[in-house]
Amino acid sequence: MYAHIDSFVTALVCLLTAFVIQRIYDKERKQQNPTTISGIKWFGLAIFAWGIGALVTLVATKYFEISPQVKWLVYWGVFISLINSLFILLSLPSIEHQSKRNMIVQLVQRFSIKEFVMLYSGIFSMIAFVFIATSYTNPDISSSFIWLIDIPISLVVALALLYELNSAFINRNMRFMYLPCFSLFVLIIIAVSHRIIPYELVQEFISLSNWSLFGIITAISFKFIFILLFSILLYSWKFLSEKEQQQSEFVMLEAERNTLQLENEKLQIANESHIDTIQSLTKKLKKQEQKVSKMQEASKIILSDRQKEVLANLGICGEKKSYTEIAEAMHISVDGFQAHIYQIKKILNISGSDGKEQLIAYATENKLLEYATIACK
Repeated sequence: MYAHIDSFVTALVCLLTAFVIQRIYDKERKQQNPTTISGIKWFGLAIFAWGIGALVTLVATKYFEISPQVKWLVYWGVFISLINSLFILLSLPSIEHQSKRNMIVQLVQRFSIKEFVMLYSGIFSMIAFVFIATSYTNPDISSSFIWLIDIPISLVVALALLYELNSAFINRNMRFMYLPCFSLFVLIIIAVSHRIIPYELVQEFISLSNWSLFGIITAISFKFIFILLFSILLYSWKFLSEKEQQQSEFVMLEAERNTLQLENEKLQIANESHIDTIQSLTKKLKKQEQKVSKMQEASKIILSDRQKEVLANLGICGEKKSYTEIAEAMHISVDGFQAHIYQIKKILNISGSDGKEQLIAYATENKLLEYATIACK
């Protein structure tokens, strides 16, 4: 009964979550950092592996009435767990933070994805072969022994995941997330330990039904926390990446401006006769100051997704089509389109007869054309 509930809940939640993540991946890979998008893909595959494993187990135990202790079904569970660990390991390098990478992530980064998959598969295939050859024809060997294949890699992945998630949240000033990250680590350790403790030892302290219920609650809990933490991290990737990029560009421009200013001062003190050089540096410095000023102004401007879409479509087709034609292509009313234009002008402080040209120039200069949803033939 409990096993059916565990498999049903895990299959339902994980497969639905994997489907949503796949949709997000397809939508975001054209706009985001390729490394970050790769992380979304591997996290999604890790959750999908959980869902497929639970679905097969549910069908086998509920509809074909196969005992969960049948060895080939235990082998299947170990295989799914190893595949899940592989996908999580491949996703760890994409978790962005400024701290030093832990040893496991450094090891993953030493190889290409293909090389690491081959290395991982080769090592655990040899280990699994030894365990299967030893246990398959030996009825005295329990499923607890078979799960020993998965214990080392699960512990390694749990430690690496704890470090990387905690570093990422600290880097985003979300230190309060340490508690759920640590809870995830503890639940993984408990779930792993639950698999290898023989039932004979457990019966002396607790009934088998309660022990099974405890294991199921632990397994479901750490999967839910894993999905929750990933969702929060995905949220921060999506909504903070643009701000972090602006801040990074701002810091680089300001540092470059300070460097140019120091060089300018040194040249003026050392030799005032180099007028041409000083004038050139002064002009370059002014350009950098203008860029910094634009970055400061741009960082204060917040447009909604709909306003970005309207502005991008205007930037794409504004020189060839009228407001009416663009509104028809977007399937909205002309009044609605002009209302958006009015709000955008108000936010950007644009006025005058050349307001349309200013909006098109702003969309082009600030890389907003990627939000366009229509094509201008």
